[in-house]
Amino acid sequence: MNSLVSRGSLFDDFFKDLAPGFYVRPLHGDPLPSPAQIKIDVKENDSGYVVHAEVPGVAKEDLHVSLDGNVVSLRAEVRQHDQKTEGDKVLRAERYYGAVARSFQLPTDIDATQARAKVDNGVLTLTLPKKLVSSAQRLHIE
Repeated sequence: MNSLVSRGSLFDDFFKDLAPGFYVRPLHGDPLPSPAQIKIDVKENDSGYVVHAEVPGVAKEDLHVSLDGNVVSLRAEVRQHDQKTEGDKVLRAERYYGAVARSFQLPTDIDATQARAKVDNGVLTLTLPKKLVSSAQRLHIE
């Protein structure tokens, strides 16, 4: 079976440590972030949840949030802008195009009609109120 070696191999790390600043990795050498790289903080209060998610460099139009019961799904479209200009030589390019998604489950259902989302300085803030559960009622039997 053919084994592929990643670009971030032990050999590359060895030379990076010997001469930091002189070693340049190949273009587009880093993979897309894993879903765990959308880092989140979740806080709960009596009325609901507040979620903060790191999405640096992602435009508001490229963020997608969906709610299904108590499951929250985040999706971010990341775009790389390669520009070639005459006389420039690109030594390293780490920006890329792709999608990153992450889902997580909360302890109680969310009231999707009252949920709010806001992005500011690369941080997505979700305000997710808990769905009110009506208490059981005893019916009168006629």
